[in-house]
Amino acid sequence: MKLKLFTIILSLFLMTQASIAAPFNATAKTKRIPAGTKFTLELLSPVSTLTSAGTEFSAILVTDQTADADVILPSGSLVRGTVKQVTPAKRLSKGAVLYLDFDHVVTPNGRQLPLSLTVVGRPDMTYDGGITTTKGYGDAVKQNWDKTVDIAKTATEWGVDTGDDMWNGYGKILTVPAGVIGGGVGGGAYFVGDSAADLFRKGKDVQINKGEHLEVILTDPIDVPVI
Repeated sequence: MKLKLFTIILSLFLMTQASIAAPFNATAKTKRIPAGTKFTLELLSPVSTLTSAGTEFSAILVTDQTADADVILPSGSLVRGTVKQVTPAKRLSKGAVLYLDFDHVVTPNGRQLPLSLTVVGRPDMTYDGGITTTKGYGDAVKQNWDKTVDIAKTATEWGVDTGDDMWNGYGKILTVPAGVIGGGVGGGAYFVGDSAADLFRKGKDVQINKGEHLEVILTDPIDVPVI
């Protein structure tokens, strides 16, 4: 009698499990997001080279992902990942390098789908997909030159704006040359001094703040279940 009762209970349990699983197995449909699709992600937590490999981070989709005019991954869908690798900063102004690994996206029905993404579209990318600050001394010198140009431009604009307010604009005869000379001297001193210092200083750490956007490309297609 006990054996028969146990058999009945076991049968009912298996039937219940089958009925729960059946709707997904029998009726679930998927729509594919092809490889090469570009996503824009907004970071919900900061990531940097000050952390260690394995540190988790999260982000959300900024735009809807559609297939056949249907939204299959809406904006706000959660994406999770980890810091894959950190290369420390080195001398000669070689910046630290941050490598990110994107693990999965959470679908509207709560499923976690593995995905493979690659960061793209950043000027600070390394050849192997990392994110850095300076790629070495030459890159640091280029950044110094850009800063020097900004200093000279700002000083010249100061000369023009200040001269406009003096003697009905005739003050520019004095203020513009002063701005140009001051910007040239100040910018030149900055360029020479900082370029010399870059020979000995370490590069900077990578810091990507909460709320910043990352452009990524899907490297493998994903099939998203739809109702």
